[in-house]
Amino acid sequence: MNIAFTKMHGLGNDFMVVDLITQKFEFNPHLIQKLSCRNKGVGFDQLLIVEAPVDPETDFHFRIYNSDGSEVGQCGNGMRCLARFIRDQKLTWKHKIVATTSSCQVIMQLDKSGLVSVQLPTPKFEPEDIPLINHSKQDFYTLNTEQGEYQVYPVSMGNPHAVIFVDDVDTADVETLGPLICNHPDFPEQANVGFVQILDPKHIRLRVYERGSGETLACGSGACAAMVVCRQAELCEHNVRVDLPGGHLFIRWHGGSKPVQLTGPSTIVYRGTISL
Repeated sequence: MNIAFTKMHGLGNDFMVVDLITQKFEFNPHLIQKLSCRNKGVGFDQLLIVEAPVDPETDFHFRIYNSDGSEVGQCGNGMRCLARFIRDQKLTWKHKIVATTSSCQVIMQLDKSGLVSVQLPTPKFEPEDIPLINHSKQDFYTLNTEQGEYQVYPVSMGNPHAVIFVDDVDTADVETLGPLICNHPDFPEQANVGFVQILDPKHIRLRVYERGSGETLACGSGACAAMVVCRQAELCEHNVRVDLPGGHLFIRWHGGSKPVQLTGPSTIVYRGTISL
């Protein structure tokens, strides 16, 4: 059968987006892996699926799959693209959209400027919420790896993150250290690993090794995690610009139980159909 899809990206973090409200299909991990291939498939970091709401108080339910076929509960760049996709497909005319994922509820707002703002859940720092095993709650944690010991700052943004401070993201060993931390046994669900460099209290730089995808050009939830960790350590202000290899995002968080707001662009690359 033929399935219509839209190829989108948020700062180079790219997606295959599918409406499964007006279409019916069931994706499996093997097929997702094939479709994600950049040489023989559509090519993407994540597959994003829009479904009818499971909660009558919300507008939609989203499913997010990494390129390895694993389902995850959050993707900040993906949320912005989903908001624009929903309007583009005329699935709603709302400017404010409420949706659920496998792990949380998200609120998206389409701005007149063309940018999209996403309200992510309150950050969670308790080890069992991240999840992080074998540790009691601390400000940071020391993980032993085959490359030595590293201080990481874990946080959940609806998905697990481990933030590492570096002097220069350009020389950070993302390719080696990223998968070591991501797959560390203390992270039973793996972790997205963010390498953050503080330029000043309003401006940070970031590279992210994403679980199931490797290093991407941008990671929205990773940008939120990095800002939250910096804010907790009183190293940045409540409104911060985050520069990633694919561009920049703006993160706002007032601390405590307040939600995190992520603002940035979303871009439609092309629309197509594929025989599955």
